[in-house]
Amino acid sequence: MTEGNAPDRPLAGRVALVTGSAQGIGAGIAQLFANHGAGVAVHGLEKDRGENLVAVLRERGSDAILLGHDLRQESLCRELIRRVIGHYGRIDILVNNAAIFPRADLESTTVALWDEILAVNLRAPFILCQEAAPHLKRQGGGSIINIGSTCAYVGLPKVFAYSVSKGGLMTMTRNLADQLRPYRIRVNQINPGWVRTEGEHHRQSVVEGHGEDWAEEAQRSLPSGRLLRPEDIAQAALFLATAELITGAVLDYDQVVIGAPRDW
Repeated sequence: MTEGNAPDRPLAGRVALVTGSAQGIGAGIAQLFANHGAGVAVHGLEKDRGENLVAVLRERGSDAILLGHDLRQESLCRELIRRVIGHYGRIDILVNNAAIFPRADLESTTVALWDEILAVNLRAPFILCQEAAPHLKRQGGGSIINIGSTCAYVGLPKVFAYSVSKGGLMTMTRNLADQLRPYRIRVNQINPGWVRTEGEHHRQSVVEGHGEDWAEEAQRSLPSGRLLRPEDIAQAALFLATAELITGAVLDYDQVVIGAPRDW
């Protein structure tokens, strides 16, 4: 917490860029950060959803902007950081949340698909961290939060490349935490388990063919009786954004022991 900030607004005066925040986990993080005082750069390719979210955040008093840069392109990743600096004059928190996860196992993963998944899920966070680091150093510190997945350990066969990309992100997190530690730049990661988002609902109900009631069946064996929600992950991100003594941490946020069989 920055000295002088009110306890209920620990992010007052800070600026956060949350990639992939037009919906899902990223939107949950953007809303909570704004509620706690941050100026928030919302990022995503879903223009209508992004515009709606920015409107909501502005109504709540946040200085929010929408950026739609394609993270598959290096130049646009770097431009994304420059746009944030150009608007706010600073960046304090970078949340690398954007990710893609097309379904494909080892045999059906083409080289082109592999390259695209790693470009968005691993290369883009690297570029964004590289571009943001000089600004964070000049400011005397900051926080980078990478959103991974428990699939980083062992994922289902149909998310093979996605799982590998999240494992790479975890390795990058710990290496960057060590490299940036002298500059008071903290780098941490959250590995969510199964989260009930708009995108997951579409995949399970339509793409996977489980129907509209898929979540009710999936939740039966969970200790809490429900799937994780974006706001759950957002609370963890807020903690890491303000926990000034934590770096290099990987928080596995799930209700199932890593490696244990799932009932559904």
